[in-house]
Amino acid sequence: MSHKPRVRFAPSPTGSLHLGGARTAIYNWAFARSCGGSFILRIDDTDPERSTPENIAQIMRALAWLGLDWDEGPSFQTERAGIYTAALKTLSERGWAYRCFCSPAELAARRDAARGRGGFSGYDRSCRALTEEEAQARADAGEPFAWRLKVPDDRGPVVFEDAVRGRTEFPLDAIDDFVLVRSDGTPTYNFASIVDDADMAITHVIRGDDHLSNTPKQILVLEGLRAPVPTFAHLSMIWGPDGKKLSKRHGSTGVEEYAGQGYLPEALLNYLALLGWSLDGETTLIDAETLKSRFSLDRISKNPAIFDFAKLTWMNGVYLREMPVERFTQLMAERLQQAGLADEADFEVRRAWYLKLAPLVSERIKLMTEIVPLVRFLFVESVEPDETAQTKVLGKDPDLVRRALRAALEALENVLEAEWDTAHIEAALADLPAKVDAKPRLAYQPLRVAVAGSVVSPPLNESMELLGRARTLARIRALS
Repeated sequence: MSHKPRVRFAPSPTGSLHLGGARTAIYNWAFARSCGGSFILRIDDTDPERSTPENIAQIMRALAWLGLDWDEGPSFQTERAGIYTAALKTLSERGWAYRCFCSPAELAARRDAARGRGGFSGYDRSCRALTEEEAQARADAGEPFAWRLKVPDDRGPVVFEDAVRGRTEFPLDAIDDFVLVRSDGTPTYNFASIVDDADMAITHVIRGDDHLSNTPKQILVLEGLRAPVPTFAHLSMIWGPDGKKLSKRHGSTGVEEYAGQGYLPEALLNYLALLGWSLDGETTLIDAETLKSRFSLDRISKNPAIFDFAKLTWMNGVYLREMPVERFTQLMAERLQQAGLADEADFEVRRAWYLKLAPLVSERIKLMTEIVPLVRFLFVESVEPDETAQTKVLGKDPDLVRRALRAALEALENVLEAEWDTAHIEAALADLPAKVDAKPRLAYQPLRVAVAGSVVSPPLNESMELLGRARTLARIRALS
């Protein structure tokens, strides 16, 4: 392309950043980066009742957590009133806008009557026939009014080439003389958003297809302003597993909720990028650097994407397993500190110990939230067998449990403190199944319960090494 693209992500801060909005942001960011363009963050905060500073802060945190950096902004529509006033003046002077004095009650009554007749239920253009003098006189008298776009009668259908959907056409008679500026002086979305796009020289508008019906209206505004029309790319919706639009009924929809549930930003970034776009139709794991260099609009699908929670969780597990051990160790330590099981000083003193634990954990979890339950036994003085351990191990064959624990205790007591490592522990316990005449799983399960208080833990021998000789023997004695 001859000019570097300029794209924007323009969320309304009336709630948290949801998954659909995050995917839109990812596509805009990746497209800008792949083309050497600019990614602009704009906050569309013209709804004063629902827009809050907390929501703005949350949106920016979520974007930063995903690793999306912006080149300009954030800018706020509430700080750009002068831009909209100037644009409205231009449209009015060129005969593209007029005052409408119809009250909400009058408009509602006319719409109801039109529906009853089976006719067009949009605005009936009753104020369009007012002369400029008549309209000015009513305004000077203090009568409230809104500004509407004067949709031209002599224009053909609004046609544009959507970068995702292809040729898209809207007949002119389906487009209302819509409101540009409300009677309270605030601009509507279809006016402020496209005026901002023109002022910011946005070249590509990449957004959800719930905005598709807004596009012909916005193109008409641009025509009235004699401003360039950007390339539009409308993204299909994200559906839940039931084939309906993703919503709270399917589970969490906010980006920060997924962070709290133990998902990694790189996994969520990767997964959302694949909800409607593909690199080559085969590659599943795509990191941020690949997105930044390989993303293109022509690989976006027209079809709705299905959000698969199980696939996201699987992908998160892959990222955890492939994460460099140093980074995983740091993240694990932070989780343990947040849970009150360790502190930063302990981490600094026993860094080698944490580094040894890390791969045993990362290979067995899919979510960061699984770390603390899995390794808690290593950070407490004693453990109590959980309900599953009580039912499926201790209560199933008490005689075997006693024999297995006593045999294990006898074998491990012969392992010296200086030799207390995985290799020596494994050698000492090698003939435990034979000693108690049981299958290996049944012979070792009581020992795992004694050490970890659960039937699930990192590898048993490695766990005992990390737990230490004294605490391991004490726990076996306590249960035997």
